[in-house]
Amino acid sequence: MPAQPFFARADDGQERFCIWHQPSGNTRGLVLHLHPLAEEMNKSRRMAARQARALAEAGFAVMQFDLLGCGDSAGDFGDATWHAWRADTVWAARQLRLRAQAPSAPLWLWGHRVGALLAAQAATLVAREDEPPPRVLFWQPSPSGKTALQHFLRLRAAADLLDGSAKGVTESLKRELAAGRAVDVAGYRLHPELAAGMEAATLAPPPRPSRVAWLEVSGVESAELLPASRAAIEQWRAADWQVDAAAVAGPAFWQTTEIEDAPALLERTMQAVCA
Repeated sequence: MPAQPFFARADDGQERFCIWHQPSGNTRGLVLHLHPLAEEMNKSRRMAARQARALAEAGFAVMQFDLLGCGDSAGDFGDATWHAWRADTVWAARQLRLRAQAPSAPLWLWGHRVGALLAAQAATLVAREDEPPPRVLFWQPSPSGKTALQHFLRLRAAADLLDGSAKGVTESLKRELAAGRAVDVAGYRLHPELAAGMEAATLAPPPRPSRVAWLEVSGVESAELLPASRAAIEQWRAADWQVDAAAVAGPAFWQTTEIEDAPALLERTMQAVCA
């Protein structure tokens, strides 16, 4: 069945753009997609859509949506805060379950890059409304919010390098944000509260254990998980989470110049979620 786009009013009274993928046959589970940050979201649209369709064909009800200030949802990127995005995740999980009419189906929070940080934090909030606690699917999770913010701010430094004014740009942006002022980075206006919330975010395991599928891609045949990921995965295992972790060969499609696919990631995701 074709994907069904729609707008829905979130708890803040503003509309969010959503895409619904109707499951084939009986609903075996629910999957909520949490997209990456800024241009990484745009680069990942094709892969996210391909994965959502594959999951729907396997019997999963899937919902993609744009967070506040992103894509076709209401607001500007400069309006977004980390608190608002966490609230969006809880709201979207509720909408997904209501639309699927599957009160007992297991829920997966599928986070990509910064979306994985959001999934890890929001899982605790979603668990307060949902039983059992949600499962988590990570695609190339950012190792920490601090690292993700640093990488994003460096986009401004890279742009300024062209006119010779890049020296000290990242530290200057951090000072502006710390003073409560928004900054402009690569065409996006970054709210200081979004920066602060992102910087504090980690991949710490939520207190109520469930299942996590931790998947990464590497450009080499002998793909391996990143060292930072291996250390974090041990923390999740120590917290009694059931971990399925793997690295597959493929391009870093969220940051490539051309739109690219990673078929091995699609296949491995189906194995993890359908297990």
